[in-house]
Amino acid sequence: MPREDDVGGSERDFFTHPLAYVRAERGWTYQDLVDVVARHVGNIAARREKAWRWENWGVVPDEDSQNALATELGVPREHVRRLGWPAWLPAGDRVNIELPWTADASRSMLDHTAGAAVLDRRGFLTLSSGTMVTIANQWLGLEHAKVDSVLRGGRVDTALVECLERRLPTVRQMLDSLGGGNVRDLADAELKLVTNLLSQATYGEKIGTRLFGVAAELGRIAGWASFDAGYHASAERYFLAGLRAAHSAGDRVSGANILKCMSLQLVDADRAEEALAVAKAARDGAKGASKRVLAMMTVREARANAVMGAASECEALLVRADQAMCASDDQSDPDWAGYFDHAEYSAQVAACYMLLKRYRLADQWLGRSLALQPIERAVDLSTYLIWRAEAVLELGEVDQACALVGEAVPLIASSRSTRNRRRLAGIRSKLAVHDHPAIVGLDEQVRSLIA
Repeated sequence: MPREDDVGGSERDFFTHPLAYVRAERGWTYQDLVDVVARHVGNIAARREKAWRWENWGVVPDEDSQNALATELGVPREHVRRLGWPAWLPAGDRVNIELPWTADASRSMLDHTAGAAVLDRRGFLTLSSGTMVTIANQWLGLEHAKVDSVLRGGRVDTALVECLERRLPTVRQMLDSLGGGNVRDLADAELKLVTNLLSQATYGEKIGTRLFGVAAELGRIAGWASFDAGYHASAERYFLAGLRAAHSAGDRVSGANILKCMSLQLVDADRAEEALAVAKAARDGAKGASKRVLAMMTVREARANAVMGAASECEALLVRADQAMCASDDQSDPDWAGYFDHAEYSAQVAACYMLLKRYRLADQWLGRSLALQPIERAVDLSTYLIWRAEAVLELGEVDQACALVGEAVPLIASSRSTRNRRRLAGIRSKLAVHDHPAIVGLDEQVRSLIA
């Protein structure tokens, strides 16, 4: 176990576990934490390694230890029993999910998100299990209400809102090229600008609707950038604010796209059943959308099924996604859907086959994706190189796996994507078990990058 005597989380950019947040808030080291528990329980070994395992290995403390910690933190034991570990830990503010689905509430949530969520260093989800499914289903059943005209500060006219809309593709392109860590501050600043206009400016219903539409997409971009950089609580806040803004804009398809992103975040948090329910809500909410968007939503639902090992359901959805994708080039799409070209589609199909352990098919689909993938999408390109390295390694092709990782390393080094650095660490561990000369030189590059 690595030695750490500093305050919890101080050596990291973000807190990867609620317990790290609790320790940082109170200035506790691991030893301080186990000493606190020992004072209340008695007759236990107060070894710091125990607390380290709770925080880093997913070990669940025994009932006595949890109750002792809860007493110290002032948390009722009934909460400990009802919520379970680690959900009962007082790990900072949570999103207010009780707000009504109105334009005023959307403005309020945006105002409490832009400028604040970018400072949120929690690398874990804060919504309790099942909450996101409830929100997604609420969203599905809601009717859009008109945006009231607002009479406050300076006037927002058509030229200004068009300017804001024209800036969105640039922010998306920067995210694709530079990774979430480099772009989340910019996306937040753009969102703050639009939020201020929504709250303080003068505009009519049509302009207000368009402003909410811009806010929805910026919330999604900021959420994805935060997710990519490892700030999960921040991403959660942006996504939820964006979902409400999309509802206020009357843009069901944009809301579905945000839910699609949240589904993948739930997959990463090992909450597969919720991920599937949210992905299904996204596809249901996108009915009537363009074929490209339907393919995008369908393949995400297929991927959620693959996570759960539901191969037949996944395959059936992939057939439907393929039918939609084949007809996609003859229709107009929302601007944000442009990235979902045949390169991206192929990669998402490959992701399904990787999860189903059908590595030959995954390799074939990734080969198609990489042949079409533009170099400007450095973050996705490096992701799919790592995925293909994993696939061919499973097929026994160690040389090819090393070559693919070697291509990915400079791309990962030039972007700030925590998810890709974790993927790189994962493939390095898998390569390490092989006695192969190509691995030695590669390992030096990888070690310095993920250190």
